[in-house]
Order: sequence, then structure tokens, then C-alpha cells
Amino acid sequence: MSIDMAGIYIHVPFCKSRCTYCAFYSTTGLEQRQRYVDAVCREMMMRSQEAEQRVDTVYVGGGTPSQLTAEQLRQLFSQINKVWGKVLSSSPEITIEVNPDDVTQEFVRSLRALPVNRVSMGVQSFSDERLRFVNRRHTSAQAVAAVEQLREAGFDNISIDLMYGFPDESFADWLADIDRALSLEPQHISAYCLSYEEGTALQRWMTDNGKQPMDEEQERQMYYTLIDRLDAAGYEHYEISNFAKPGFRSRHNSSYWTGVPYVGLGAAAHSFDGRSRSWNVSDISQYMEGIEQGRRVCEEELMDEETRYNDLITVALRTREGLCLDQLSESQREYCLSQASRFVEGGLLCVDGDRLRLTRNGLFVSDMVMSELMDV
Repeated sequence: MSIDMAGIYIHVPFCKSRCTYCAFYSTTGLEQRQRYVDAVCREMMMRSQEAEQRVDTVYVGGGTPSQLTAEQLRQLFSQINKVWGKVLSSSPEITIEVNPDDVTQEFVRSLRALPVNRVSMGVQSFSDERLRFVNRRHTSAQAVAAVEQLREAGFDNISIDLMYGFPDESFADWLADIDRALSLEPQHISAYCLSYEEGTALQRWMTDNGKQPMDEEQERQMYYTLIDRLDAAGYEHYEISNFAKPGFRSRHNSSYWTGVPYVGLGAAAHSFDGRSRSWNVSDISQYMEGIEQGRRVCEEELMDEETRYNDLITVALRTREGLCLDQLSESQREYCLSQASRFVEGGLLCVDGDRLRLTRNGLFVSDMVMSELMDV
């Protein structure tokens, strides 16, 4: 099917070490990198017809893409240009995720030789103690130096990730992290509450040591403080966990939240074509063997009317603009507004013309609100 494709996502699952909180698919088997890159390049050729109209964004995520060698990154971008160069928009957003300790002068020079124009960095915290707690490889000083090196090299679209809700983290600790991040003046900040997902090393540690997650009310106040501090610093709160200087929203991630199609390449990568979703197998060996045999090892789900409605609820309500009620059928709109009425009365949702939005109070409990609006 030929469609006006918005984005290309490439999953690079390699990590030098695993963070204790991570539930994403990754591997520390760095010896497989070249075979994997070869497989991703072959998958691009296999799926070239899925983006014949226009490619507006490219996002290389992980895992840790900065664990690839300069030559392997050149190979990926050369193949992107070979397969989709003719349909790349005139000013595409091209993002790569990096770890601060990988940002050396040599690495930055290699990035400058690529078409990358946006860098997303997993800082998480400026406390060395908290970084060690979650097994991050970098230090606070390395994170600061990495941002400075990227800016000196000419990168003017830098995003950093922050995390709050660490066990025993104080309010003052969180304020210090926010202020340190603001002092670096990144164009974009993403901030997430630390989660203790089943099967992660962090969840096992919490259980073994009888630790409890941070009190919910303290998490709430940390979140509101984040919103207020970043708003005062000129950042637009455009999605539940994302803040941007004017003109620097993540175009790639915004395509997910607005239901625009994308091609996902690599092990565990997801794709969406407007009518169905598919996802590659979350096993690097099975993924590479399948591609080498000329086939995708993946699952696919055709989206019926109910699934499309539920998807729209869970992505559109995440955004500042909220859900456009005109996108719903008459019966869906009636159901949605009926389910939403008690949240509107309770101050968690508001109706503004044809838009249904989460309020400030609703943002913190968004998962609960959205689950109640879904058709199950």
C-alpha cells in the first residue's frame, strides 16, 4: 500500500549495560552489531514501497544508537538515502538518541558528517548517586560536557530526558535537577516518573529490600513543579511528559500522537499504516535470521472501529490540543462525552468547542481517565 508516510523509526537494541528500570527490548551483545545493521538495511529494501509519498522524520532510537560505530551509522544513513532519499522532505527532522558518555569529540565529528539535526540524550538525573542507583554509565559532569560539546559542534536542537520519583529523592533534589537542566538551555525536555515495571532489576530490588515507591502526592507535586518551572522558562507543555521551546516540538513523536503512519525497522520495532499495526519480533536472533531469509518475523493487527477509537483516545488526549471530537462518529462522540461527563464535573477534563482536553489536574491521572473513556 502506498501512503503519505510521516516517519521512519530504526530501533538499535544494543546497550553497553542495562539500566535497572528499563523494560524496553535491548541486548548487551555488541558483537552482533554489524550483522544487525546489515539486516536493518536489508529490511529497508524489503519495505521500500511502504513510504513512497513523503518521509518527514527519521528517528534512530534504542537501546543506545551511540553504541554503533561511525561506519555502521554511515551505513544506516546511506541506506536510508538510497531507499527513501527521493521522498525525504526538503527539511526533515532526523533524530538520534545518545548516551552522554558516548559523546566524545570523535563521535560528535562523526555525527556532523551525517544528516542528523536533532540529538536526544538520556540524562535522567544530575545526581551521581541516583545515576549509580539505576546503573547509568555516565556522570553528571559527562552529561553537562556532552551538551556543551554538541552545541559547540553546531547542533541547535538538543533534547534531554529527566526522571523523578527515585526512592528517597527529596523535593529539593528534584528542583536541583530541573534547574541544572534549564541552565543548559536545551531546546526540548522530556520528563518521566520512575516506574517499577514487572521483570526489571529495579522492581526486584524494591521487592527484595522491602522498598516502596514514592508517595503519590509527592510525585504529583514534583510533576506540577516541573510544569511550572518549565513554563516560566519559556517551554511549551505540548504533551504529558514533553516540553519544548517554541518551534522545537518533536515532530517524529508528535506523529505518533496525531495518528500519522510510520515504518518501524529492527527488532521489536512497531509500524502503523493507518489501517493496521505491526511489530517485529522482540528477539534479535529471530529478527536477523528472518530478514536474512527475506521475511519479516512479525505480528499484525488489523484495526477495527473500536480499536481505532481506543487508539485515538490514548494518543490524542496526551497532547496539549486534546481530542478533536469531530474525528469521532456520532455514536462514538455520544459515548465519549457520556463517559467524560463525571471527569468534566470533577475538573479532570474540559470541553472547549470541538476539543476534549485534560486539565492540569487531569494530566497526572491521565491513564485512569483515558481508560474510563475507552470502549471495552
